[in-house]
Amino acid sequence: MSRLLLLVPASTYRTEAFLDAARALRLDVTMAVERIAVLPAPPSADLLPLDFSDPVEAAHRVISYARRHPIDAVVGVDDQTAVLAAHLAEALGLPHNSIASVSAARNKYRMRTLLREHGVPVPHAQTFSIMDDPATLVEQVRFPCVVKPPALSASCGVIRANNGPEFIAAFRRVAALLHSLGLVQHSEAGQQILVEDFVPGPEVALEGLLTAGALRVLAIFDKPDPLEGPFFEETIYITPSRQSRDMQHEIAASAAKAASALGLQEGPIHAELRVNAQGVWVIEIAARSIGGRCSRTLRFAAELSLEELILRHAFHMDLPSLDRERGAAGVMMLPIPHGGVLREVKGQEEARGVPGIEELAITMEPGQVLVPLPEGTRYLGFLIARGPTPESVETALREAHRRLEFLIEARITQQTEARNRIDTGVRSIRF
Repeated sequence: MSRLLLLVPASTYRTEAFLDAARALRLDVTMAVERIAVLPAPPSADLLPLDFSDPVEAAHRVISYARRHPIDAVVGVDDQTAVLAAHLAEALGLPHNSIASVSAARNKYRMRTLLREHGVPVPHAQTFSIMDDPATLVEQVRFPCVVKPPALSASCGVIRANNGPEFIAAFRRVAALLHSLGLVQHSEAGQQILVEDFVPGPEVALEGLLTAGALRVLAIFDKPDPLEGPFFEETIYITPSRQSRDMQHEIAASAAKAASALGLQEGPIHAELRVNAQGVWVIEIAARSIGGRCSRTLRFAAELSLEELILRHAFHMDLPSLDRERGAAGVMMLPIPHGGVLREVKGQEEARGVPGIEELAITMEPGQVLVPLPEGTRYLGFLIARGPTPESVETALREAHRRLEFLIEARITQQTEARNRIDTGVRSIRF
């Protein structure tokens, strides 16, 4: 049997979907996991602990392992593992995207520089050191702007600023976040803050598959909630897009040009783009598939999942029609309404009973601390819906979310408690 080396970070929603796809294709699986968080391997997979922060040492371990268990493909499940996957594939002599291209996709500033050099519309961007005094930088910034950490993804640390005081506050907030996550000590990107022009207009996402540099579009998602700041919490994705056919062609062409500019040649890409009167602007393009549990919205010919298509491509298997199933589908990433300790989520059965709702997954456990954006890195869970039209799917997602009630215990600091002389209580918030 062919063997897959699956790179699994300490925290991801993607493992189960890829393992299911590997079982469907009758692949042997070795899960490469971070040494700092070694997880028990499922019965269908071996376990290989690696230091994800040291590609050279990881490559030595993988080469040694492959002498006894030959590896036919390496797949990273998210941004964090995409660059390491390129390193390991190169070490094993397997077809892969170049390390430079995947690294450029991972580095927000490098990405924007390359795209601009190749004529791809991107927001004007510049980087500053987290050690800079933001008060001295205001004259160099155009407003409105977006302040973001190059080392993070999923809207974590992304803040809009409309003027000097907002910029100073946002810069300091992002710098504090990078320090709290320990990124300042471990990466050059963790010592930088990106500041770019805010691009107005609706945002869309494109899911695609590259083969020898040619892009095949798998889906274009609309994001019906306006993403205008001050934070950029993504909630609803719906496909097929309601953009015009001509605009969808333009979106696809922009994503293909962006992938080519970075040098990406093989495998999945996920692009985030904005559309306005000036055209299509590329905000992000990543050398991986859509994150979270969002891939469950996509089904292809013969009931193939997105992960199965990715693995078929990686193993050079025949790809059936890439046409998506008829009808519409969507996902809502359940936002965290406010910080605190999750106690209970009520109304789950009522939410599941909404016509069109296919799945509700609460991925945070009672007792876990909830951290909303821009500091947060996780969602409360996911709602998935299907229906005859994008409109019906959006309606189902919003109605199901309305029926959920989140019981969150507000965390009260000692200073606040002393000042207000109140007890910590449980607040019921309905969204």
